[in-house]
Amino acid sequence: MSTIPSTVLQSGNPPTIPLPFSSKQPEKVTLYPLSNYTFGVKETQPEEDPSVIARLKRLEEHFAEHGMRRTCEGILVCHEHNHPHILMLQIANAFFKLPGDYLRPEDDEVEGFKARLDERLAPVGRIGEGEEAGDWEVGECLAQWWRPNFETFMYPFVPAHVTRPKECKKLYFIHLPKTSTCPLHAGTQKPSLTLYTETEVLSVPKNMKLLAVPLFELYDNTARYGPQLSAIPHILSRYNFQFVDEGGNVVAMTPGAGAPAGYVPKTKVLAGDDTDMNENEENGTQ
Repeated sequence: MSTIPSTVLQSGNPPTIPLPFSSKQPEKVTLYPLSNYTFGVKETQPEEDPSVIARLKRLEEHFAEHGMRRTCEGILVCHEHNHPHILMLQIANAFFKLPGDYLRPEDDEVEGFKARLDERLAPVGRIGEGEEAGDWEVGECLAQWWRPNFETFMYPFVPAHVTRPKECKKLYFIHLPKTSTCPLHAGTQKPSLTLYTETEVLSVPKNMKLLAVPLFELYDNTARYGPQLSAIPHILSRYNFQFVDEGGNVVAMTPGAGAPAGYVPKTKVLAGDDTDMNENEENGTQ
């Protein structure tokens, strides 16, 4: 069998140079290391509904009185060893969700969303002491999910036969600050032996866990995280990231630098009851 001479595959035309990756792409996003932040716990926040059926029943009552329910959740991103991690809540060692919740009918979308973020993640003692809500930097809306009926299924589009969806959930990019002194504690000087310090940024209710989940773990993992959360790596792929160390130095940019030898990204428990999660990590069942 004869081979085709390599000269046959050559062209007399100059090579086509593709546009740089940054062409028509959004500006780069700076990610700061997990170690720039500290985490804690606060009082339990019981779930409003004892079951899925009760939750859907409440949604039906809301729709009858106010129309479509609006829900906002935040995608908070930091990094460890130059790999993006998503901050996520885990409830009852099984159910994963992003910080945020449904808005009240009278709420402005962004301001109402900031208030819900405060409820979930603001340090204990902030709300109710005359202080303003956290100055969250709410960025771009990255995705919209629609609930066409009073069911658990949501879709990233409105089905053709649906004219009045029952709920719209928006996922916003929340840009974290360089250090934990901002946004939640900018200008505060209240000392405390527990959680209320300048270095405390995020406190999770003690009946939940706050996790840092690597994109590596979320990608194509609908079995564990469901379609909405496992789609996060896709919707973040539009960004070029630059990774900054604790000293504020840029140490890597998309496409990034190699991780330390032997490092494998995995979910980390940042706050909350971590007994079960730590056992799973040790047993390799995480």
